[in-house]
This record gives sequence, structure tokens and C-alpha cells, in this order.
Amino acid sequence: MGKVIAIANQKGGVGKTTTAINLAASLAVLEKKVLIIDADPQANTTSGLNFSPDNDQQRTLYEVMIGRIGIADALIQTEIAGLHMIPSHINLVGAEIEMLEEEGRESLLKEALAPIRGDYDYIIIDCSPSLGLITVNTLTAADSVIIPVQPEFFALEGLGKLLQTIRLVQGGVNPGLTIEGFVVTMFDGRTRVHTQVLAELREHFRELVFDTVIQRNIRLSEAPSHGKPIILYDIMCNGSTNYLNLAREVLEHNGEKL
Repeated sequence: MGKVIAIANQKGGVGKTTTAINLAASLAVLEKKVLIIDADPQANTTSGLNFSPDNDQQRTLYEVMIGRIGIADALIQTEIAGLHMIPSHINLVGAEIEMLEEEGRESLLKEALAPIRGDYDYIIIDCSPSLGLITVNTLTAADSVIIPVQPEFFALEGLGKLLQTIRLVQGGVNPGLTIEGFVVTMFDGRTRVHTQVLAELREHFRELVFDTVIQRNIRLSEAPSHGKPIILYDIMCNGSTNYLNLAREVLEHNGEKL
């Protein structure tokens, strides 16, 4: 049965979607069967993998969440063999309202995933930068959470609310939820504050901080506008190397031999 990993941080601009896209793509390149789910109404993961949700509004996560279609009907093949996607759409904003009266509303995504979970080695979910019902659904469906952190002091202060939400989910609907790790993004080793924040993270969270850091890289910021993960856009750049290394760490965390 595939492992479900949520990529979550309620603070915007920390590289959450970039991490979701490129971790999923790197795992697929390392010959794993991977599904990436765009659970953010902004649909940046969807467009970042060269698909416009307006092309087929009847096959998005919104229709899955409200029970209009089965999850298998929303699957899309990406440019990378072994990597499927379930796209998002701005309509997903309305799902939270429609789900309010549903019994077991926190577990709708978990239940929807059940029929296809065994078809994948890893399922990566790009969460919304909020702590609403859709994000609670992703955390309920997930086995673990990867938290991207920008190496700025304000970013550290914002972790408290996310960790509190994770604890609430652990104490209620998903006691098995764990933190896979914190990954530092947009890192510039020449900047004192970046090295200080990284040191503080490692001192406080210890082995939960990935050894791999994602360096600030212009090619990473360019790739989404071309609808490609970095490994297809520029395989030789630092960003591509960083995310391949992160994928290898994730595999090692899960006891897989490389």
C-alpha cells in the first residue's frame, strides 16, 4: 500500500508547491509509482505540471471530494512515466462549505483514496496554505507530513500553528500521523541568517530536519512557467540535484534500498 505524504505549511511562499512537484517527479525518476494530488484551490501544482484545470473541470479533486466522480476517474498522466496527477480547480474553495454537513467530513479524502492507494508507492499531496477543512482532510489521509521551511526567522514563528493542527489531528482522526521531516528551501549559504536558522532548526528538531537543503536557484523558479518539474527543465542545475537527493532521503527514511 502506497505511503501518503502531505506537503504542508500554512505560510505561503516557502516552496511548498515547488517541493511537492519536484519531490514527486524525482521519486518517479527513481522508478517509483507516484501520484501527486493538488489539494490547493490555487491549482499551482496543476499548472506547474502543464495542465490547465479549465480544460476539464469535471475531473478535478473538487468533483472527487463532493462524491461526483470516483478518484480513478480524475487521474491524469504527466510527462514523466510513473507519475500521475489529480488536478485542482478554484471550485475546491466551495468544497469546504459543501462538506460541512457531511458525516465524517474530515475523512472524505482518505476514503476516496482507498480504491487506488495500492496502485502507488508514494502519494504526494500539495496542501492549501491554510488550515481549513481541505487541509484537515489531507492530514487525515496522510501517513506523514513534510514541512518546507524558508530560512527566515518569521517562518520559524509560523510553524507553531501548523504543529498545533498536526497534534490535533494526531489526537483525533489520525493518531498514526507522523512528521516525515522539515526541508529547508530557498537556502543561500552565503547569508548569515540562513545558516543561523538552519542551525536552530537542527538544534530544535534534530533528526527531523532533512540533511538535504534546497538551494536558492533561478531555474527552479523558471520551471513552473514552462509546465515542467525541474528534472525535465534543467537536469544539470542545483535544484534538480537537490530534489533528487531529497527523494533519496525520503526513500531511505522508509527503509528502501537505493
